[in-house]
Amino acid sequence: MSDKYFFTCLTRISDLKSHPFQVNPLPREQWTTGDYVVGEVITPMGKLSRIELSTGRMVEVLEGDLIVGAFGIRRATLEIVGDWQHIGADGRMEALTEGGIFGRETSRSFLEPAPTSMVYRGHVMRNGQKVCMKDFVPDVVETTYNCPTIMMIGTSMSSGKTTAARIIIHLLKKAGLKVVGTKLTGAGQYHDILTMSNAGADKVFDFVDTGLPSTVCPPEEFRVSLRKLLAMIAAEKPDVVVAEAGASPFEPYNGSVVLEEIKEQICCTVLCASDPYAVVGVGQSFGLTPDLISGIAASTTAGVDLVEKLTGVKALTLPDSKSLADLQQLLAKKLELIPI
Repeated sequence: MSDKYFFTCLTRISDLKSHPFQVNPLPREQWTTGDYVVGEVITPMGKLSRIELSTGRMVEVLEGDLIVGAFGIRRATLEIVGDWQHIGADGRMEALTEGGIFGRETSRSFLEPAPTSMVYRGHVMRNGQKVCMKDFVPDVVETTYNCPTIMMIGTSMSSGKTTAARIIIHLLKKAGLKVVGTKLTGAGQYHDILTMSNAGADKVFDFVDTGLPSTVCPPEEFRVSLRKLLAMIAAEKPDVVVAEAGASPFEPYNGSVVLEEIKEQICCTVLCASDPYAVVGVGQSFGLTPDLISGIAASTTAGVDLVEKLTGVKALTLPDSKSLADLQQLLAKKLELIPI
């Protein structure tokens, strides 16, 4: 049965590829966030659209292909805005992320290509019941999260957080530490945490592991899922956690809840900025003084000079090998290690 479908990365926590299921349309009042659903691609013939499979591999889909994803909500400042609640009677919907969040697009940046268009064909069903992401979340024993955490935050999406996290993880592994990489907020896609894994992280997690397609949800609902995710991480007993908060604390992905929940465990904060002046705004709004500034705003010497002038905080162009010695020294100091 699974040979008929493309399974997006939101299905990676499930057994849908290996166990039979049915697809039946359900009345609107039974729909909710996190439902697994099937869409049939209706993108015009000849136009290729890309989706991210449960393995993280990108593939192109064509008109008539059937894709398994999940209803969700996205509020991306630089790309696409939409949600499943705006799907109309015609069943038209889009892949709001390549990773399989399905809903109706309500706004899109003029720089962003059109997403994969689909029509709703039904919910994934077993024994007369719909199948949801939360059905595959394991029971987790609540535990105190006391892991030393390097926190990656940004002034916006696409500000350079994942690149910085990859470099930091690589250095920590060279120092012989057990490292867990995690993305605590954002919209469900697999490649960010796979990048952490490729950099050497011993284990990677994100909010999808707790059954959320994205972290756009009521704060208290997110807090419950976050604590479960933190318990999963703590169970691995890492020496250090490199944690990324997708988007920025200003955006509706609950980044501020993350900062509240783990503030006592954050030993180093790296702020990745898309614009030098945005660094000032984040600091003033959240009373946050980062230990390091990197990202797009620090991608040239002129950018580094301006950021340091505006903030008085050290800025580094992390992909530049000349910056690695300074980064190593900072990490060793914050983690109270001998020089890495």
